[in-house]
Amino acid sequence: MEELNTELAQIGVRDGALPLVSCDKQWLDPLSATKADALRQVLQHHSGDRHLVVLQDFPDPDAMSCAWAYKLIAAQYDIDSDIVYAGALSHQENIALVKLTGLPVQRLPLEIAKSKDWSIYNGCVLIDNQGTTSQLFSILKTAQIPLIVAIDHHTIQDELSAEFLDIRPHIRATATIFTQYLMAELLRLDMNVSDHVKCATALMHGLRSDTNQLRQAREDDFMAAAYLSRFYDSQLISSVLQASRSKRVMDVIERSLKNRIVQNNFCIAGVGYLRYDDRDAIPQAADFLVTEENVHTAVVYGIVHDEDDDIELVTGSLRTNKLTLDPDEFIKEAFGKDAQGRFFGGGRSQAGGFEIPMGFLSGSNDSKDFARMKWEVFDLQIKQKLLKLVSPKDDLIHSTN
Repeated sequence: MEELNTELAQIGVRDGALPLVSCDKQWLDPLSATKADALRQVLQHHSGDRHLVVLQDFPDPDAMSCAWAYKLIAAQYDIDSDIVYAGALSHQENIALVKLTGLPVQRLPLEIAKSKDWSIYNGCVLIDNQGTTSQLFSILKTAQIPLIVAIDHHTIQDELSAEFLDIRPHIRATATIFTQYLMAELLRLDMNVSDHVKCATALMHGLRSDTNQLRQAREDDFMAAAYLSRFYDSQLISSVLQASRSKRVMDVIERSLKNRIVQNNFCIAGVGYLRYDDRDAIPQAADFLVTEENVHTAVVYGIVHDEDDDIELVTGSLRTNKLTLDPDEFIKEAFGKDAQGRFFGGGRSQAGGFEIPMGFLSGSNDSKDFARMKWEVFDLQIKQKLLKLVSPKDDLIHSTN
């Protein structure tokens, strides 16, 4: 844990000691204090409810840790919460986080969600997303389950109508927002309560993950990390971080290296077909490629096959070290909107992602020749759209005919 101790030493935390700054309510900025009070009032109003906490289809540590914090906070107001996602956990650190902490999150496949009786829930909650990255949210809207709370740090993606809305794109991690709620005493963490220690550990991991190990952190993030340092389990977070990459992830990284093209300091790589459970290999490959010399931005994409619904999606991730590049604007400009006016992707500071349904061409690929041709068409189209922004004056892709 030398790396984490070094990070925390920069903000006055050494060898597990309390931070040199006071991290209680007096250190909250007016906006954070106001938001915490507003959330308290909403939770008091919904005392006795049962809420469904909806995460993005492929939840990350920031999302899962914050959902757990919401569950613990809401329990103070006699609110029972179930945390769900529709996709998969495939990133090795995410799997380790859930297993080692007992984080109470569960997968809710779409085929089950479509026939589920939602009457047991009084409302739903969006954490670290705005519904655009969750297939479950549209089902809940159809079932007329009211949106009670939405808390996120990404750029505004869609119009949301919720009783409580806290969307702060200037904050680097949703874990920072939830830690501010803890600082405002929506929940008093107790070192003698196992779930409190484990949740604080998960929040620290989520905060570090979304701030690139605090290298992209701002004052609010550092203050949150200082507060969490009082409660987190350093050995537990070390075990999570030591989770090893699977062979399938290494294979995808190898494919990204083999297939990449570099233009104007952008690295673009298509990795072909992936199983649904291996989807998280795409952002890991992007994380790896952006470390290449003379590359400031990497985009990795592939066709992800969901065998349960027999559908396919073009899924991609962007990582950048260029401070003047806005991933949210870049992805939205590159891929545009669907027929309902919803963007195919978006982002936050230095990271983004996109998912594009394949429509009529989606489905199983019994013929290898057809699968190859389909990939070539989508690979070419994605590259064309990206290169129009990367090198607008160059005609970089030519037809073979």
